Amino acid sequence: MNFEIVVATRNRKKLAEIKDILKEFKPIISSLADYAKPPWIIENGKTFRENAIKKALAVARSTGKFTLGEDSGLCVYSLGGKPGVYSSRFSGRNKSDRQNNLKLLKALLGLPQSKRKAYYVCAVALADKDGLVGAVEGRCLGVIGVEEKGTHGFGYDPLFIIPKYKKTFAQLGEKIKHKMSHRYHALKKAKKIIQKYIERHRTS
Repeated sequence: MNFEIVVATRNRKKLAEIKDILKEFKPIISSLADYAKPPWIIENGKTFRENAIKKALAVARSTGKFTLGEDSGLCVYSLGGKPGVYSSRFSGRNKSDRQNNLKLLKALLGLPQSKRKAYYVCAVALADKDGLVGAVEGRCLGVIGVEEKGTHGFGYDPLFIIPKYKKTFAQLGEKIKHKMSHRYHALKKAKKIIQKYIERHRTS
């Protein structure tokens, strides 16, 4: 059985991470970039979970296929959880990762390490043409550095330090990141839902 998953994203780097973490299923994975007229989704949910579910349902209804919706971002304790669901547009719409990172550094300027604790959040929702199949969440704790370091990953990875390694995700690279990130933890839970879905549809 060739199991197909549509990932509700246009972010190529995020798609690459998801493909790598789900590779054991050997699924056929497509994204919104593969569809001429994908649904327009306004990410106005108050939580990552709400946005992930909204994406999954909209794309599943549009394509009629099993869909994975994902929403993720960074939450900094001393900033009251910001940038949160606005992580990708922290410095404004159509801004770059670099600009978002610079704004974050400015917001935390002068704060000691104890005030720079943060966590990444990833919400994953799974849906098919009949509705929501399941939704899960994963987190990863870290500390925000005082300057960007590393060339791997995307988003806030050059600033997000893993205390165990004393290096940023951008320094550690995909091999380590994909075994401990927020996205890894969320997709690890999602794998169980996907496996049950596959088994149920094999016998139906």
